[in-house]
Amino acid sequence: MERTWELIVKYSGSLDTLKTLNIKIVYLLNHYAILTVPESVLDIVYDVPQIEYIEQPQRLFFADSQGDGASCISVIKNGPLGLTGRGVIIGLVDSGVDYTHPDFIREDQMTRILSLWDQTAEIPREAEREDVGEFPGPPAGYYRGVLYSAAVINEALRQTSAEERKRIVPSADDSGHGTAVLGIAGGNGRQGGRAYAGVATESEFIVVKLGNPQADGFPRTTELMEGINYILTEGVRLKRPVVINVSFGNNYGNHEGTSLLETYIDDASSTGKSLIVIGTGNEGAAGGHTFGQAVTGNISDVPLSVGEFQPGMILQLWKNFADVMDIELIAPSGRSSGVFQEKLGPLAFSLDSTGILLNYGQPSPYSMSQGIYIEFVPEGSYVAPGVWTVRLHPLKIVDGTYQMWLPGAALLNTGTRFLYPSPELTLTIPSTASRALSVGAYDPGITAMADFSGRGNTSRCAPVAGCLLKPDLVAPGVNITTTAAGGGYTYVTGTSFATPFVTGSAALLMEWGIIRENSPYLYGDFLKAALLAGAKPMPGYDRYPNGVTGYGRLCLADSLSRLQS
Repeated sequence: MERTWELIVKYSGSLDTLKTLNIKIVYLLNHYAILTVPESVLDIVYDVPQIEYIEQPQRLFFADSQGDGASCISVIKNGPLGLTGRGVIIGLVDSGVDYTHPDFIREDQMTRILSLWDQTAEIPREAEREDVGEFPGPPAGYYRGVLYSAAVINEALRQTSAEERKRIVPSADDSGHGTAVLGIAGGNGRQGGRAYAGVATESEFIVVKLGNPQADGFPRTTELMEGINYILTEGVRLKRPVVINVSFGNNYGNHEGTSLLETYIDDASSTGKSLIVIGTGNEGAAGGHTFGQAVTGNISDVPLSVGEFQPGMILQLWKNFADVMDIELIAPSGRSSGVFQEKLGPLAFSLDSTGILLNYGQPSPYSMSQGIYIEFVPEGSYVAPGVWTVRLHPLKIVDGTYQMWLPGAALLNTGTRFLYPSPELTLTIPSTASRALSVGAYDPGITAMADFSGRGNTSRCAPVAGCLLKPDLVAPGVNITTTAAGGGYTYVTGTSFATPFVTGSAALLMEWGIIRENSPYLYGDFLKAALLAGAKPMPGYDRYPNGVTGYGRLCLADSLSRLQS
């Protein structure tokens, strides 16, 4: 069978003529699309005049690593207003959900899940025929997975045996990540009582379980874009306000907010009455980022420790395209690659039984930054361990600032990190999207920032990556009690679990503003501004916003008070 490739494209006009080449097209909002292309016709796609720009998808990873009171939520839920998120949809794009958990079921035994799109589910062969409608398949306009409606989920819940439930709705949350996230955002505490309830306890859910198309099991950005697109369009169809929770990210890109994933999120944020909330990741203390200032004629060495048993990986160097730098790579044995002159296109060589692919990229139509990619490819099982050195030979420097990123810590072995890392600009993509509400994590037990929480710029502004005023705010993300896949409750830590506190809080404000008609335009940037306006200071910080805490820590009560004033 011929290999296929997925591409993310920005286009104008129509792409329907590509269907004659056996290319599958998923049209997204605002002239974005995802193409599944047979390898034999890739070259034709790159010449299509309607396509303005093409990117390949990147892998995502979870942001893993008591909040109601700390976030001033209890006083709103238990006060005279009694906000519960009723009428508001919480969208979850994650690892799925345990739909049988009592906290996602109402008192009448009916599910709170409006629909569950499992992108990993196998489509019955009959459903691939366009003239057959009674078989389960993906949502209209998409090509992967199976969509389960609330009616089908309720039928599964009525069964007395787990086997029968699994036969009707075979979707499961294998990692438990999505179940934990959704429990914080909106679990109703039916199994454990009020103390175990989440934030928006009467909201309803649309859940997308991200696909796992690669052998290593990490979903790609194409699945995320499709999931966001589906939830937003469903919100418009149902005429309901929607807040979407995203607790995934990656390090691949210039962190300027200019990739097609980030610009899609910014554009899609104008759809319906919505807000997209994204975690900043757990790369703050992971050692996966460093930066420097190059000076013409002065050699710069950047040492990188590679741990034992490290599979292949890609190191990214981002700089201003106006700066010219040659690159030399020195292996742990001391062997040098020699100095490679800057030249667009790939170079291949070998050092210490490790294949090296060096590729000077080009700026995009949306950014003046240039990416240089150094891929480490094991010639045996693993990359040679020890200290590798990236030596920069600056020839012509106009700007001079450079940034380097490794893949996220979830993709690296212990010991693989820069020897002189920087915690700045450790936000994972797409929390770098400007119109998303980006959430970092703090420890509510001691009211101190979590060292793992991804950060933006602090004391300085990088000319290449710009001044990234992120995160927007922080929420509890250490030792949080929430729902566990399989039933019961568990403790979790990470920005993944700080994010749903903000998601649930946004749902409560949407109920007050839109559903109860106190402020009918309380969505998008207005809703984001309201949440930021109520943020409380974090101890130890006197300048706001800043690249560690953003505007401060979530305080829903103060946000609502600001709206009522």
